[in-house]
This record gives sequence, C-alpha cells and structure tokens, in this order.
Amino acid sequence: MSSTVVISIMVALIVLLLFVGAPVKPMKFIAQGTVKLGIGILFLFFFNVFGGAIGLHIPINLFTAVISGFLGLFGVASLAAIHMFIIP
Repeated sequence: MSSTVVISIMVALIVLLLFVGAPVKPMKFIAQGTVKLGIGILFLFFFNVFGGAIGLHIPINLFTAVISGFLGLFGVASLAAIHMFIIP
C-alpha cells in the first residue's frame, strides 16, 4: 500500500466521523487512557531526573508508562522497588 492510499483512507475516516459522529463512551475511555499514559510518562521522567542522583533509573516504555499512569505514585514506587530489590 502506498502512502497516498493510507493517508486518503485516514482522511476519509476522519470526515466520516465528523459527519456521523463518534461514539461518545469509547472516545471518552480512549481520551482518559491517553491522559493517564501521558501523566505516567511525566512521572517516570521526573523520577529519572531526581532518581539519577542516587543511581536509580526506570526505563520509559509502554509497560512502565501504563503501570505508573494507572497506579500513580504507587506505581512508580513499585517499579523503583522492583528495580532495586528484584533486578540487581
């Protein structure tokens, strides 16, 4: 598939959603999940900035971002505990 076909399909889907309307409940769920994922990435970033002074580093990937995003500071603390005690 060429890139023009993919882009035209995406534009057609966006126009269709604008005219028909997107289902509210799934879009709300996706939006909340995206916001929590972004917050999790920010938690991990700031943890790595301040934890680097004492030698702690948690890699920022999809798994760790989801854990820290949905569990909050307890998720970051559990990832740090896993990094310190389980993974030497």
